[in-house]
Amino acid sequence: MTNGVSLFGDGNPLANSDLFKALQDVNDTLIGGSFGTTRRISLKGMKFREIVNGEQVSVSKSDTMNIIIIGAAPVARTYYAGAYDPDVAAPPTCWSADTQRPSSDVAEPQAPHCGDCPQNVKGSGQGNSRACRYSQRLAVVIEGDMEKVYQLQIAATSIFGDSKEGAMPMQGYARFLKAHNTPAIAVVTEMRFDDDAEVPKLFFRPIRPLNEVELDEAVALRDHEDTKHAITFTVSQTDGVQAIKVLEEAPKPAAKKPAKAKPAKEETEVVEEPTKVVKKSTPAPVDDDSDLSSLVDEWDDNDEDA
Repeated sequence: MTNGVSLFGDGNPLANSDLFKALQDVNDTLIGGSFGTTRRISLKGMKFREIVNGEQVSVSKSDTMNIIIIGAAPVARTYYAGAYDPDVAAPPTCWSADTQRPSSDVAEPQAPHCGDCPQNVKGSGQGNSRACRYSQRLAVVIEGDMEKVYQLQIAATSIFGDSKEGAMPMQGYARFLKAHNTPAIAVVTEMRFDDDAEVPKLFFRPIRPLNEVELDEAVALRDHEDTKHAITFTVSQTDGVQAIKVLEEAPKPAAKKPAKAKPAKEETEVVEEPTKVVKKSTPAPVDDDSDLSSLVDEWDDNDEDA
């Protein structure tokens, strides 16, 4: 009969082998990621807030935070009907994981296609805005702590728009990095709040390249269960809403009218729908990026020192 001494610890000659360590991912999956812990970075009140299992555990005093972007989901859309009630945590009325059509488990789709939706018309939201809003989920780790993967959800104002003082919205930042043949996962990215915005709006810029050890750790996290969970599209936009995974192949549930509520203001900021442009062979220069270009060029010159 096998006893605990021979099965575990030093009694098992394979316990400290690379093979055993590599196979631990099965245990992680069975446990549910990092022992069932879910982490995200909230932008409420223009403060970086660490949320663990739905509870706020810390608030940063700085208006900047250095992160490494491990993964990203496509841009999505969500629509909330009715007035916002801070005491009611409810899923959106309609949503799309690909910005093209409502997801299959939407009980009340507003239109067959997002482009034809009345909620995608100027004036359907507050003022001259559209009621259906863009957002994007990122999986990130904080510089200096590669053990914890966080979900970061950014709104349209942080995704699209113009650069400011050498920093860029996410799509502009991604184009800048690509133009310099630098993957986002290979650099430390500074994100900071736009002080002139009335709602949480972020700008991004590169700080430094990862060293060899950091890069190995970042790459190892790309397929981690916590990373997959962070970027999986769900309709949970506020704490207390049960996450509902969007699976296009899943059967459509019976219609159930959700509570009418909108997410808080800090997570519903809107900009005009981006205009699709034809990609050029040479990316257009980004405003105020001369210093950033020099920085990336310096990285290229010092690759052997990294």
